[in-house]
Amino acid sequence: MKKKTLNPIPRMPKKTIGLWWACRAALLIWGINGLFRGYTSEFLQGLFAIAFTHLWDMFQILGGKSFITRLPWQFQTHLTLFITLGVCIGSTLNNRTDFTYSDVVTHFFAGFISAGWSARLLVIMQEKKKIPLAPSIAAMAGFGMGVAILVGWEFYEFTMDKIYGFNLQVSSPFTNEGLIDTMWDFILGAGGALTGMFCFAFADAKKRKKQAESKN
Repeated sequence: MKKKTLNPIPRMPKKTIGLWWACRAALLIWGINGLFRGYTSEFLQGLFAIAFTHLWDMFQILGGKSFITRLPWQFQTHLTLFITLGVCIGSTLNNRTDFTYSDVVTHFFAGFISAGWSARLLVIMQEKKKIPLAPSIAAMAGFGMGVAILVGWEFYEFTMDKIYGFNLQVSSPFTNEGLIDTMWDFILGAGGALTGMFCFAFADAKKRKKQAESKN
């Protein structure tokens, strides 16, 4: 029986590797700083965020012959930058200041990245088929997956509020502030997903047109 081995990680641009590790270092420093200030949840959040900055690496190492290994490294760059800025800047503003509008940026770009890369993943899944997936179909499905990820995030916030006593959804038994906050999160995220859907559709259609012209 042939022994199974882990896949090697493809060679990466040195600047990209440096950027990834700089982001991970920033997240670790942020988490340790929170721990010394008495915010254990920030330390755990930092560790959780660092784990997600290794997502692409795990796809490459453990993905075997799956389509997931063909996801380009740019995915991890976008995700790592988003996580780093969202945690180090967004969470700091939310936890230690009265500025609450950082959620506008984070939810919009969460939807944008989720929809765009979900669509790209669907195209990658279909690459080996004789009939490639149309950019419009991939984009619309990516939008749906992006919104599903946003719903999953709200499930997470609700769970953290109920188990650990956080107030991520700004809930109150006397006002509808929590409902308004959650709906704005959905609206902003859906707006980002819609933007990501159109950007992917146009970019992918343009890419395929160039490929077809180069063959002729």
